[in-house]
Amino acid sequence: MRCSALLLSVLFSGAVHAQQDAPPELAFDRPGIGFAASTLPRGGVALEAGLPSFSRDRDDAGVLSTQYSTDLNLRIGVASHMELQAFTSPWNHLRVAPRGAPSERSHGAGDLGLGLKVALPLSSEKHALAVLASTTFATGSRDFSEGATQYALGASYEYDFNDQWTGALYANVTRGGSEDSVTWAPSLSFAATDTLSTYLEAGFTDTDGEPSTEIAGAGITWMVTPTVQLDASFDVGLDDDSPDVQAGLGVSVYFQ
Repeated sequence: MRCSALLLSVLFSGAVHAQQDAPPELAFDRPGIGFAASTLPRGGVALEAGLPSFSRDRDDAGVLSTQYSTDLNLRIGVASHMELQAFTSPWNHLRVAPRGAPSERSHGAGDLGLGLKVALPLSSEKHALAVLASTTFATGSRDFSEGATQYALGASYEYDFNDQWTGALYANVTRGGSEDSVTWAPSLSFAATDTLSTYLEAGFTDTDGEPSTEIAGAGITWMVTPTVQLDASFDVGLDDDSPDVQAGLGVSVYFQ
């Protein structure tokens, strides 16, 4: 947890020096399964972090796995409607507790990834669409790495019903190693005030050679300043093959 506290301190120290006027189209990619259907303006930089993320699952054999992770995503606007991303999970803690046996613990970093996000121009402001192509390299510790290079292509579509309600649909295809997977997730967001929003979501993943998983959850975001967002979210498994609980707290800061 020291890593999370230090990172939180660094983020808020940087936020003090960030500009207080954010661009009107600013949207962070966290929290939630998908990502915002928009990009940062050219020259804009955002750092988004989970402090931490949490997951717990008990399998059919009674083995209880609990993991804490600190997730980082650095976004840089490089052109109109285009941004680069770099993401990783620098700190992870995993506890595996078999039924009737001593638990085992491990620590380490996750894999490093790079992505290119493009927002597609549409004729109506009610619609928004962005695609994100990314590659994840197997640089992490054994318990926190995919073990092979992963390639992913995702898309996020948003439709504004009015000033308060927004619907979204996210889809992603991942290939690499011996497993290919497809994820899609619908969501509905409600802007309660100019600074406070909530959302509901569901996620469905099909992976070659493995059971499908289904989750559903909700989250809340609070823009404490025009350039700093705090968030909290959770998801629960809808079947025996999905993680029982996933939750997280996060902070996102925009710089220019």
